Amino acid sequence: QVQLVESGGGLVQPGGSLRLSCAASGSISSINTMGWYRQAPGKRRELVAGMTNSGYTNYADSVKGRFFISRENAKGTVYLQMNSLRPEDTAVYYCVAGMYVGGYDYWGQGTQVTVAS
Repeated sequence: QVQLVESGGGLVQPGGSLRLSCAASGSISSINTMGWYRQAPGKRRELVAGMTNSGYTNYADSVKGRFFISRENAKGTVYLQMNSLRPEDTAVYYCVAGMYVGGYDYWGQGTQVTVAS
């Protein structure tokens, strides 16, 4: 079993930056993929970024060039550096982890990111 805890969310002005952190505990060695989902009211859940143990990354088109995912595999930590934030980035961001490529089995509790002036 894996437990995930996110941190780093908050209120930021458009154009600003935030760095989200996620700490995994439990069966860290069993994790293949880690990433970040987000969900805003009235919108579908969206995979923002994902990264495998081997370093393969995937980003949503809406965040390419602005958001960057990184991992420390041995520690089970994952980060999301968010730059040039826009109001439409406002959402609850969830850390996710999966045992295989292409799927996520564990979710954190979420951290709120609000982009507004």
